[in-house]
Amino acid sequence: MSAEHSRVRAWLVASRPQTLPAGASPVIVGTAVALHEDLFAALPALAALVGALLIQIGTNFANDYYDAVTGVDDENREGFTRVTSAGLIEPDRVRQAAFGTFGLAILVGVYLVWVGGLPIVVIGLASVASGYAYAGGPALGSRGLGDVFVFVFFGIVAVTGTVYVQAAAVLAEPPIASPPSGTIPAAAIVASLAMAGLSTAILVVNNVRDLETDRAAGKRTLAVIVGYRWSRIEFAALLGLAYVVLPVLWIGFEYPIGVLLPVVTLPLAASVVRTVATRTDGEALNPALERTGQLLFAYAVAFAVGVVAA
Repeated sequence: MSAEHSRVRAWLVASRPQTLPAGASPVIVGTAVALHEDLFAALPALAALVGALLIQIGTNFANDYYDAVTGVDDENREGFTRVTSAGLIEPDRVRQAAFGTFGLAILVGVYLVWVGGLPIVVIGLASVASGYAYAGGPALGSRGLGDVFVFVFFGIVAVTGTVYVQAAAVLAEPPIASPPSGTIPAAAIVASLAMAGLSTAILVVNNVRDLETDRAAGKRTLAVIVGYRWSRIEFAALLGLAYVVLPVLWIGFEYPIGVLLPVVTLPLAASVVRTVATRTDGEALNPALERTGQLLFAYAVAFAVGVVAA
């Protein structure tokens, strides 16, 4: 393998492509809601997707860099390869990549600001700042706040923001001075809770796996603070929330029965819950982490198919 090929592979590892469904899934769900509410706009939806993926990748780079330089990542870590701690890419290059990727996300956000106005400025800057702060700066992930960050920004904000930019494009001529009414239907907020729960569940698996090494390194994730038992309860509750949302949308918001289609993912959810409830080792939890990401993406696609087909 050539040195250049190895370098490209290292950057691919650093971007953690297996986490990208966490960025794409809320946009898929938000776009399905927008379609159902007659608020769909293709270009804002695409821009929201690109922006979400860039923020996800930028957060991955920042997490890789700061966990290495603060000593959280060491030879005892059981997770996937981290390029900074493994010496595959120079630390400064990884840090620069994080800021560069966040910068690209801001550029995409310029178009979304033109479509959606001031609310997108607030959402965009808060999302980028929180993505950086998760690992660096105030290190939200080391202060027990990582779960809240993911729940809010990769769930509620991502879904409702996706609906909002499309609704703004449909309901008003850009650039807009103030948001028109009806840009965030109540159903969008309810649907966002499913993505919030499943996205946060991914982090919980990661933190349960790393609980002992994080504690030794002084990284106080929520799992370190509350321990294995309550982390497992949290994981099951987050998955349960995703499935409670479905009948609420069907009965309470008169969504078509197709909105219940994500129940086909319940066997996968049950399988992951069993693993997280009984194992703490990387040998079991690394595959569980991947399956939770697959669950998130499968749920989002099933939700979109069920809603849009109807």
